[in-house]
Amino acid sequence: MLRRVSETAIERYRRGEARDLDQRQLTQLANAAWAAGLHLLLEGEPEKSREWLQTAAQRYRESWDAGAPPDSWGRPIAAMKALLLAGEDASDAARWALDAGARDAASPIGRYAASLALLVLGEDVEARIVGSEIRNEEFPEAVADAVVTVAAADRAGYLLAIEDVLESFEQRGDFLEDVRVADTVLVFQILAAQRDCAVELRPSPLLPRRESPS
Repeated sequence: MLRRVSETAIERYRRGEARDLDQRQLTQLANAAWAAGLHLLLEGEPEKSREWLQTAAQRYRESWDAGAPPDSWGRPIAAMKALLLAGEDASDAARWALDAGARDAASPIGRYAASLALLVLGEDVEARIVGSEIRNEEFPEAVADAVVTVAAADRAGYLLAIEDVLESFEQRGDFLEDVRVADTVLVFQILAAQRDCAVELRPSPLLPRRESPS
C-alpha cells in the first residue's frame, strides 16, 4: 500500500513539473515531493526518500520566492522538516525563516517557524523564549510545550509533550496529501536526539514500526 502511495505522489509530481509554475503550483509540487519522500522513508528506502525530501524543500523555497502570500509560514516550516527528515543540514532553511521575519510575526504559526529555526541553529535559549510565548496563544499547546522542553533538554517534560503531540495526530482526520504520519513527532525526535533527550514512544499506526528484537 505504501509503495502505491509513493508511486502515485511521484507520478503527480512528474505531471505537475511540466506546467508553467506559479507560486501555488510550486507548492503543490512541493507537497507531492513531500508525500513521496515521507512514504519512501517508511518503505525503508532512505536514499530515494532523501532525494524527494530535498526536492520538497527546494520547491517550498521556490514557491516562497515566486510571490507567496504574506504569512505563508508553512513553507519554511515544511522545508525545515523535510531537510531534517532527510538527515540534511536545515540551517539555510532556518535562516530563511528568520530573515523573512518569523521571530516578529504577528501570527503564532510565524513564531513557531522561528522557534523551529532557532532549534535548528542551536539557539536554544531564544527558542525556549519563543516557545513560551506561543504557549499562551491560539496554537497547539502540546507543540509549544515540545519546543520549550526540547530547548531545555528536559527529557521528562519532553516525553509528556511529545506524547500529547502524537495523540493529537491520532485524533486528526485530515493530513497533508493524505500522508497519515505524525511527521511533527519525527522531527521533534530528531531535534531532541541532538540534545540527548529523545524518548522511546509508544507504538502508533502513525509512526514507523520498530524492529522486533530477534
